[in-house]
Amino acid sequence: MNLSNVLSFLRAPLAFLFLFDNSALRFTAIVLAMATDIFDGYLARRFKWTSQFGAILDPAMDKFFVFFALGVFLFEGTLQPWEACAMISRDFALCLFGVYLSLSGRWHTYETKALRWGKATTALQFFVLIALTFQVVIPIYVFWLFILFGLLAFLELCQIKNQALT
Repeated sequence: MNLSNVLSFLRAPLAFLFLFDNSALRFTAIVLAMATDIFDGYLARRFKWTSQFGAILDPAMDKFFVFFALGVFLFEGTLQPWEACAMISRDFALCLFGVYLSLSGRWHTYETKALRWGKATTALQFFVLIALTFQVVIPIYVFWLFILFGLLAFLELCQIKNQALT
């Protein structure tokens, strides 16, 4: 366990701050989650603390934070179910790719790494969460952008897999 992984773990308790209907508290949670996401990656690269565990933990904590916040917004009626599904479409793409790896027997040989479109999606998710926190109406094209990012992430995964095979 290193400082980078501890910062990743901090996103889980930050998500629980969404249980309070307080915009300032939720905004603080989002900003701190974004900061821990940036700093854990920086520290892991800077001090060579990268590991397979960290490569899985970091996106898992991002997902937990975002899914928890989306669940609260769904419960409160701030977000429609289709909008929440659009926001996590990248995760559907990752699951499909995981099924492919499992069925093809390549799961254990695949090296986990951050995706460019995955990072873009996470950043957009955090900004949309901020907008939702302050009850800003999100234009429909933003949700279509999430779907596009999900497709691009899937294509990026396929490209990485093909490069590994050659």
